[in-house]
Amino acid sequence: MTGGGHGEAGRPSTVLRQMRWWDVAAVVPVERELFGATAWSAATFWSELAHPENRWYVVAESGTELVGYAGLMVSGAEADVQTVAVAPGAQGRGIGSLLLRALVGEASLRGATAVLLEVRADNAPAIALYQRHGFTRIAIRRGYYQPGGIDAWIMRLRPIGPVERPDGWCCPPAG
Repeated sequence: MTGGGHGEAGRPSTVLRQMRWWDVAAVVPVERELFGATAWSAATFWSELAHPENRWYVVAESGTELVGYAGLMVSGAEADVQTVAVAPGAQGRGIGSLLLRALVGEASLRGATAVLLEVRADNAPAIALYQRHGFTRIAIRRGYYQPGGIDAWIMRLRPIGPVERPDGWCCPPAG
């Protein structure tokens, strides 16, 4: 695990750990709150977790509260961010950065040399997060997100380079 003790203003620090099937019950309500009609179902998360050979999911907890989660799919030299989500009440505390760094680290450990993602063109905070971490826009998918026909930006981080995990990292490498 990472963290421990208390963070700013007496808040418990954020801990990352690998997502397990029993976490789905806590993840789905956050998913619905954030993504509404396009939210993944519990069955979708269970399906993702059933493929550890090329999928990797992590949850962020503050105390006993789930405050975020993220997922990755790795196929050869490319990795795709499947999701990055931070509970509304926990946004703005660096949890998105923590999750994104974990995904990039796992991609590197699994041999990927590039990480791709899609983000809603109208999600300025997410775009800023990805740009801060070195992602650049490489294409646009017109009308991709439904309902509403919102464009998707396709962003890429390349090269990844070696990534060091912080002391006490939560999860053993795949394999």
